[in-house]
Amino acid sequence: MVTRKSLLPALAAVVALLLVPAASAADDAEKKGVSVTDVAGVDEALGDAGVSWFYDWSVDDQDITPPEGAEFVPMIWGADEVNQQSLDAAKASGSTLLAFNEPDMAEQANMAVEQALDLWPELQETGMRLGAPGVATGADLEGGWLDRFMRGAAERGHQVDFIPLHWYGADFSPEATEHLRSYVQAVHDRYGKPVWVTEYALIDFSGGQPRYPSEQEQADFIRTSTEILEGLPFVERYSWFTLSTETSPTGLYEGAQPNLSGTTYRDAAAGR
Repeated sequence: MVTRKSLLPALAAVVALLLVPAASAADDAEKKGVSVTDVAGVDEALGDAGVSWFYDWSVDDQDITPPEGAEFVPMIWGADEVNQQSLDAAKASGSTLLAFNEPDMAEQANMAVEQALDLWPELQETGMRLGAPGVATGADLEGGWLDRFMRGAAERGHQVDFIPLHWYGADFSPEATEHLRSYVQAVHDRYGKPVWVTEYALIDFSGGQPRYPSEQEQADFIRTSTEILEGLPFVERYSWFTLSTETSPTGLYEGAQPNLSGTTYRDAAAGR
């Protein structure tokens, strides 16, 4: 016989289901993120992009308003930011820390491997999860900047939880996605750690001026590359470069309005 008391667990379960909020686009794409700068329309574009995380090369969100459920990831950009004020700000902004933006490039963080290794304990003291320095190129090469850093980190007992990667493809053909996959796989094979692809896009830097793909070429690459990155179990997160066309021609949004690449990236991984 069904009694009132026996119905209570079932009723509680129904109520619990009704109280669960609908899944957002960010919930559908736990890996997918984007780099942002504080330009006109950034809040609206970020809210529309369907990402679960974002960063802005800074220790805080620069007053950018994220959508509900989107995590901000702070960065210590270079050696000058290894100070207590910046480290405290980063710790207050998130639980994972990106560190040293392209230290192998003179026009970026421009750091010697030994300098980065010497400063690393101060980053560890935040207690945050730490990504390795995000080199511009050659992360898979024996004897490269990252390889020397990782060997030094192992020797000193430094904490490195994952490897951030930057990748820019000069081949705009359908083969570009395989080039990206091969690079990401090679880095994972070398270090055996999770990978975050924190900057990636199609840009040819081989000439005097950067060369960019057509709108359709870029959108096609976004569609195939996100499918690959979503399917690689060792890729924890990835982030397209970048949100706004005001920052780069590779941008996904013109102000608050998505272009073809923006709608393609927004729809990527939906419902996974």
